[in-house]
Amino acid sequence: MLIDLSKSSMALDVALSKARELNLEPLAVVVLDSGGNMVAMKREDGAGILRSEIAFSKAWGALGMGFGSRNLMERVRRMPAFFVALASVSNGRVVPVPGGVLIRDDDGKVIGAVGVSGATSDQDELCAVAGIKAAGLNADPGNDVF
Repeated sequence: MLIDLSKSSMALDVALSKARELNLEPLAVVVLDSGGNMVAMKREDGAGILRSEIAFSKAWGALGMGFGSRNLMERVRRMPAFFVALASVSNGRVVPVPGGVLIRDDDGKVIGAVGVSGATSDQDELCAVAGIKAAGLNADPGNDVF
C-alpha cells in the first residue's frame, strides 16, 4: 500500500478540521511518503512562515528514525548528545517534538508520515492522528499514545 494523494488530502483536511473544532492556532500539515517525499501540504491562513518547514521536519525525522517524533523527544531528553549527532547528520532538519506521526499499513509497514505544526506539540499530534485515522490508515505517534 502507498500513501496516495486522495488519502493524503483526506488526512490534511481532517487534521485541519480537528484544529478548527478545538479552536487551535493556524496549522501547517504535511504528508510524506515512505521515502520522505512530500505528497501533500496545506498551510492555514495566518500560520507562521516556518510552520510548513517544521511540520515537514517532524514527519521527516519520524520517517528517518522509524518511530514517531514523541519517541524522538524522549530519546533527546535522555541522551542530549544523541540529538547533537542527529542534528549534525540531518543538517538540522529533524524537529524532536510530538507532531510527527508515522503512517503504517495493516501489516505494520511504514508507508509515510504526517507532520503538523502551529499549536502545542501535543495538539499537533492529536490533529495528525485524527487525519490519519480518518483516511482509513494506522497512526503511530510513538509510545502507544493512541
